[in-house]
Amino acid sequence: MKPETIIEREKKVISKALNLRFHPISVESASGTRIIDTEGTSYLDLTAGWAVANIGYSREEVAKVIYDQYKKLSFTTQLSAPSETMTLLADELIGISPGTFEKKVWFGHSGSDANEFISKFIPVAAGRSKMISFFGSYHGQTMGASSLSGHAAQSMFEGRGNVVKIPYPNEFRPFSGIKENIKEQAIHFLQEVFATVCPPGETAGVIIEAIQSDGGMVLPPEGFLQALREICDQHGIYLILDEVKVGLGRTGKWFAFEHDNIIPDAIVVGKSLGAGVPISAVIGRKEIMDAVAAGHMFTASGNPISTAAAIENLSIIKEENLMSNATERGKQFLTGLEEMKKKYNFIGDVRGKGLAIGIEIVGSRSTQPDPLATAAICYRAYELGLLLYTVGIHGNVLEITPPLIINKDEVQEALKLLETACEDIAQGNFDYTKLEEYTGWG
Repeated sequence: MKPETIIEREKKVISKALNLRFHPISVESASGTRIIDTEGTSYLDLTAGWAVANIGYSREEVAKVIYDQYKKLSFTTQLSAPSETMTLLADELIGISPGTFEKKVWFGHSGSDANEFISKFIPVAAGRSKMISFFGSYHGQTMGASSLSGHAAQSMFEGRGNVVKIPYPNEFRPFSGIKENIKEQAIHFLQEVFATVCPPGETAGVIIEAIQSDGGMVLPPEGFLQALREICDQHGIYLILDEVKVGLGRTGKWFAFEHDNIIPDAIVVGKSLGAGVPISAVIGRKEIMDAVAAGHMFTASGNPISTAAAIENLSIIKEENLMSNATERGKQFLTGLEEMKKKYNFIGDVRGKGLAIGIEIVGSRSTQPDPLATAAICYRAYELGLLLYTVGIHGNVLEITPPLIINKDEVQEALKLLETACEDIAQGNFDYTKLEEYTGWG
């Protein structure tokens, strides 16, 4: 079936609630770092399916594990009749997470239901009602996860009233407009919140992304996460790190927060955990995880298929040294992008760690966001055979999150294609009417 036929059919039968589009692609197959559309066109993929395919697409090793597990035990509800794969995966996750305190693991299906766990269990475990999160954060789509989020895409939904949101420290686009002492500004704002609407004695937890991904691939200033950890310790507040998108090797370490040498009280993972099979997890202090017996259950949580796939996925990341590759290829990307920034004045900022990279597109060096130009670059790259998405609360950041198996030649290929796309936009060689249905978050 041709792409346009599939897309037209999709419009008739699939809810728009599942629609976030950047280009008119429909996928037939994928392998490694390449996606093949229904007309046989091959694309170099810099999305990993929203950072899901960390080990690449269609891995034979994972396919075999899934097949063998299905033949042996296709399903058991881990709620009442657990199997070995669930405990083995829990042991693996506890083993890679820092902290010597006793930990336990909860399993779900997505980052949303994992952050829903956080929204429910942290206040109960702490015996306090309030939570703090950040402007621009994206923690999921369920009621509690959406309430924790501070992303513009969820602004039309009513949330729970116990969440107070504060600015995420952004060195390129500071909330105060002042670029000096960004870390200190953010800490001062938090202290003002404590002194007014959210007393620390009523605050159960603070949830944050070590790199704010859907908010625009924003990295906090050096020392901010350590300062936040110290403040939470001072007031007996739990610190939760959402690593759903940037965790499990993407930044060159198992978790992005490890670059800042902190230890959270709970860690949320999802997306890439199952190598394409839906599964999420929360790894946290025992008193958090056991706060309510039978308090957040899903029939297929921790099912044998998903947990077996996840175990193999983690094994591949370790055995193939993909964290090291993420570090090296990330440096290669950033070097090339910095050169591109010198050439195009609409590239306002380039930032990232490992293979979690953002390119902020602006109307001028004044930092005014330009989401339309961002969408145009994204679409033109697609026409040239390169897939990437856009993120950011203003929709003006090109996101680079390729499979961690991407090699040196593929990075060079990606940079060349991206530069061609930028050149075409700079020269006005693009028909903006193509973007009518493909502006992503815009």
